[in-house]
Amino acid sequence: MKMLLVGKNGQVGSSLVDQLNTLTDITLLALDRVQLDITDTTKVDQLVAEFQPDIIINAAAYTAVDKAEQEQQLAYAINRDGPCNLAVAAQKIDATIIHISTDYVFSGDKSGSYSETDDTQPQGEYGRSKLAGEKAVAAACAKHVILRTAWVFGEHGNNFVKTMLRLAKTRDTLEVVADQFGGPTYAGDIASAIVSIAKQIASNNPAYGIYHYSGFPQVSWHDFAQSIFTIAQNQGFLNQAINVNKISTQDYPTPVKRPANSRLDCDKIHKTFGIQQSDWQTALKRIKEYS
Repeated sequence: MKMLLVGKNGQVGSSLVDQLNTLTDITLLALDRVQLDITDTTKVDQLVAEFQPDIIINAAAYTAVDKAEQEQQLAYAINRDGPCNLAVAAQKIDATIIHISTDYVFSGDKSGSYSETDDTQPQGEYGRSKLAGEKAVAAACAKHVILRTAWVFGEHGNNFVKTMLRLAKTRDTLEVVADQFGGPTYAGDIASAIVSIAKQIASNNPAYGIYHYSGFPQVSWHDFAQSIFTIAQNQGFLNQAINVNKISTQDYPTPVKRPANSRLDCDKIHKTFGIQQSDWQTALKRIKEYS
C-alpha cells in the first residue's frame, strides 16, 4: 500500500511518520510544507499523479486559533483550499483521503458529548475554516474519512502538556480554566487510529464518512493540568508541588471563544473500526518525553 502524508512535522504527522516507517507493507512518502505546498493546485495534482498513492493522509493545518481572525485568507488557504486540492487529486486516481479536523467545528454549548451528526456551529474563523475544509473534502472525494479530534498532546510540536511543564519550572502556582471540558488526546494514539483505519479500508472495509476520536476520561483543563503535575512530581521530573487554582473562562479572556464543551462521542469509530478512545493517562506517564 502506498501512502502520501502531508504535514509530516506536526504533532500527529510526526507520530505517523514514526509508526508508518516501521511497517514493511507500506511505501510512505511523507512531506512538509516546503516539500509540498498543498495550496498549489498544480503541484498537488502533479505529485499525486506521479506517486499514485492508495491513501492520502492530510495532517497539515493552520492551528493559530486567535490569529486566524486577522489571517483569514491564510487560514482558509491551508484549512480549506489545501485539503480540497488533495481531495480532488485523490478522486482523480480513485484514492482515499483521510483528513484530520477538530472539535472547534462545534459551538461547545451542548450539554452532552457531540456526535458526528450534531449541528456544526463554529465560533471563530479557525473553526469555520476547518469546517469549510471538511465540506470541501467530502464534496471532492467519494472515498473520504474525516477524523475530528481535540486537545492533542505529544512529544512533537507545541501543546498544553509542554506549556504546563515549562511554566512549572519557574512558578509554584498556576491558574487554569476549570469550566471547559474535553478529552485529552495523545498524538500517537491518533496516528495509530489513522493507521488502523487505512489498513481496514485497504482490506475492504470502505466505511467512509466523519468520525470522532478523542481521549478518555473527559476532564477540565484544570483537571488535566493537575494530572500532569501529579505524574511529573511522582516520577521525579518536578521537584516541587504545583498549586493549580481554578479560574473561569471569563477570568482568562481570549480573542476567540473556546468551546466550553469539547466532549466528542467516539462510539461510531469503535463500532465501525474497533478503535478504542485514547488512553491519555497512560500516555502521560511518559512525562519526560514531553519536556
